Amino acid sequence: MTTDIIMPKMGESIMEATILKWNKQVGDTIALDESILDIATDKVDSEVPSPVAGVLQEILFAEGETVAVGVVIARIAAAGSIAASPSVAEAKPVKVVEIHETKTEAIRIAEEAVTPAAVAQSNRFYSPLVRSMAAEEGVALHELDTVAGTGANGRMTKTDFATFMETRGTEQPGLAVAPAIQAPPAIETPQVVVKPTVSEVKTVANPLVVSAPSVMPSVSVSGNVEIVEMDRMRKLIADHMVMSKQVSPHVTSFVEADVTNMVKWRDANKAAFERKYGDKITFTPIFIEAVARALRDFPMVNVSVDGTKIIVKKDINIGMAAALPSGNLIVPVIKAADQLNLAGIARQVNDLTKRARANQLKPDDIQGGTFTLSNVGTFGNVMGTPIINQPQAAILAVGAIRKKPAVIETEYGDVIAIRHMMFLSLSYDHRVVDGSLGGSFLRRIGDYLEGFEMNRPV
Repeated sequence: MTTDIIMPKMGESIMEATILKWNKQVGDTIALDESILDIATDKVDSEVPSPVAGVLQEILFAEGETVAVGVVIARIAAAGSIAASPSVAEAKPVKVVEIHETKTEAIRIAEEAVTPAAVAQSNRFYSPLVRSMAAEEGVALHELDTVAGTGANGRMTKTDFATFMETRGTEQPGLAVAPAIQAPPAIETPQVVVKPTVSEVKTVANPLVVSAPSVMPSVSVSGNVEIVEMDRMRKLIADHMVMSKQVSPHVTSFVEADVTNMVKWRDANKAAFERKYGDKITFTPIFIEAVARALRDFPMVNVSVDGTKIIVKKDINIGMAAALPSGNLIVPVIKAADQLNLAGIARQVNDLTKRARANQLKPDDIQGGTFTLSNVGTFGNVMGTPIINQPQAAILAVGAIRKKPAVIETEYGDVIAIRHMMFLSLSYDHRVVDGSLGGSFLRRIGDYLEGFEMNRPV
């Protein structure tokens, strides 16, 4: 009896992962939950534990390869089922099975759509995801070779393929084609390209897909410079940020909030809070609590976009951007934040922050986020314009809390007093969140922080 090990899904927007290292080799004995391999995405590095005990029978992908989620990457045989098999005993040194022997049906169809001659002429790498998408759309490899990729080392991404399908058969400035290909003449009426499928006729054009970015200008390296190669995580973050700006038209709104009551309550109760719950209370759990309440009031901010459909998320899962010692960022997620009290949020914030800095986050810790909070005040910044964490529709940045003179309205007239003030900035996807909705949502967060109850029990 054998068990298939598949590439796990590491997050809602993650469609593929890269194999960093095989911790076990063919013929090795594996215990239940023992790490088989290390994988990486643009969000986190993680170990893949074994779901069963047994012997590693096959390795289907080599280290460094990028594999689509759901694809079988290895097989484990039951402990006694292959003990007498000579082929397994002899495979101990390391046997990597050729990929074409175990491809998924989608990948097999993709490669069958490409002629042998075209394969021989192309040295470009395409991920299993791109190959399966090409198969579904009937795109041959020689067509893909004409498309500029925005991924690492010029690799073609899912977004690049979607952009190509948008512009396929029409003249588009963002489409990179081989010099020998003549662009079609301009036409006055927009052309929609359709192709028949087994059961329907599908429209290829998608008004929500943007054109591919123009080629970056070359940078002079003469003079007194130092060249530093991006590490793997920084490359992936860069790709994700560029993709977000291409996909979502960003708009940012700002409010200033008087958080004096919140600051005084924390100063007065932080020692008692730690004694009672065993966790320190920072401002981050209070921010998350206010965001969760505001998302309940404005559910149309807690959404994602899928083509022309708006996906309204019923769960409120708030990601918090955390800086790693390397300088890179990661976004662990507080699940069901609206169902937790302040002590529960504080416990999860402290636990996730600690494990993020120690590179001990699990795949589930970074999955399912519906909204993101970034505390730029940690670095002394008073405000920021954050980039949306796709496929979410909005992200909040909270600035540093500073003492400032402010006008306070009283029943005896206006007075000037020293107050704790902070800026909040919300970047949102203007395709689905208009200024009225985004501004009202941001103002509601500020109202909840300003209305923090000074006499609130610990």
